[in-house]
Amino acid sequence: MNEIDSQIVELGGEKHRQMASVLVEALPYIRKWRGKIVVIKYGGNAMASNPKDENEILKSFANDVAILQSVGIRVVVVHGGGPQIGEMMQKLGKTPEFVDGNRVTDQETLDIARMVLVGKVNSDIVRAINMHGPLAVGLSGEDAQLIIASLRHESLGFVGDVKIVDPTILFRLLSEDLVPVIATIGTDESGQSYNINADVVAARVAEALESEKLIYLTDVVGVLKDKDNPESLISALDISSAKELIDQNVIVGGMIPKIKAAIGAVESGVKSVHILDGRVLNSLLIELFSVSGLGTMVTK
Repeated sequence: MNEIDSQIVELGGEKHRQMASVLVEALPYIRKWRGKIVVIKYGGNAMASNPKDENEILKSFANDVAILQSVGIRVVVVHGGGPQIGEMMQKLGKTPEFVDGNRVTDQETLDIARMVLVGKVNSDIVRAINMHGPLAVGLSGEDAQLIIASLRHESLGFVGDVKIVDPTILFRLLSEDLVPVIATIGTDESGQSYNINADVVAARVAEALESEKLIYLTDVVGVLKDKDNPESLISALDISSAKELIDQNVIVGGMIPKIKAAIGAVESGVKSVHILDGRVLNSLLIELFSVSGLGTMVTK
């Protein structure tokens, strides 16, 4: 090997070989998911309470979405914002009230929820993605009758359940290579608005779109055998095992509605549901484009 050859080899050092290895590992997954629809639920709990961390996490999320879209994956984002709604209520001197984990939502609370979800969280996500180009379009379930809702229970006020998802507007946006970003406010047939659980909305949207994957980005690493031990991650579950873990009280608290929504989505035709920690930078890319992935995958 002559001196010039040695210099070329040196330029292709360990760092560059690692970068090449990552790209080689990702290539078959890029080919596999190209043209497929992936619904991503970006939870309010996935955003850190520290504004600096929150900005970094949102920037990383937006980078991931832009990369997915650029390689031909058709991305739909559904977002929550429960913590942000609670913070705004407290700023306005209104005390949040919960019944069985559901926020009691009178008209004033509904107005606050719409203001936060549509006016703040949705706009922030759209703006972050659009730093990479004219990619994202913000909308809520109220737009184009995307989500028809029904009253869950009178004691909860304007808390709704998903009655119908009409994906027409989503398919139109996806056909234009755009990324729909959905705030989870829906309306009933009379035009009354409701605040709806974002986990449920994401699952129902994924079902309506017959998506390849549904990904929940949250503030935990996934489903744990021991909720106090992050090392006890269960990387894969089928429907039967997931139901058993609920019955055995292994899956508890806020993870229960996510798993129940995941089970419903898989039973309705979504190929797989993934639950992972959205606070991990580039978590979407790691989950979709690597062998090991990050969180818990639920399949049939």
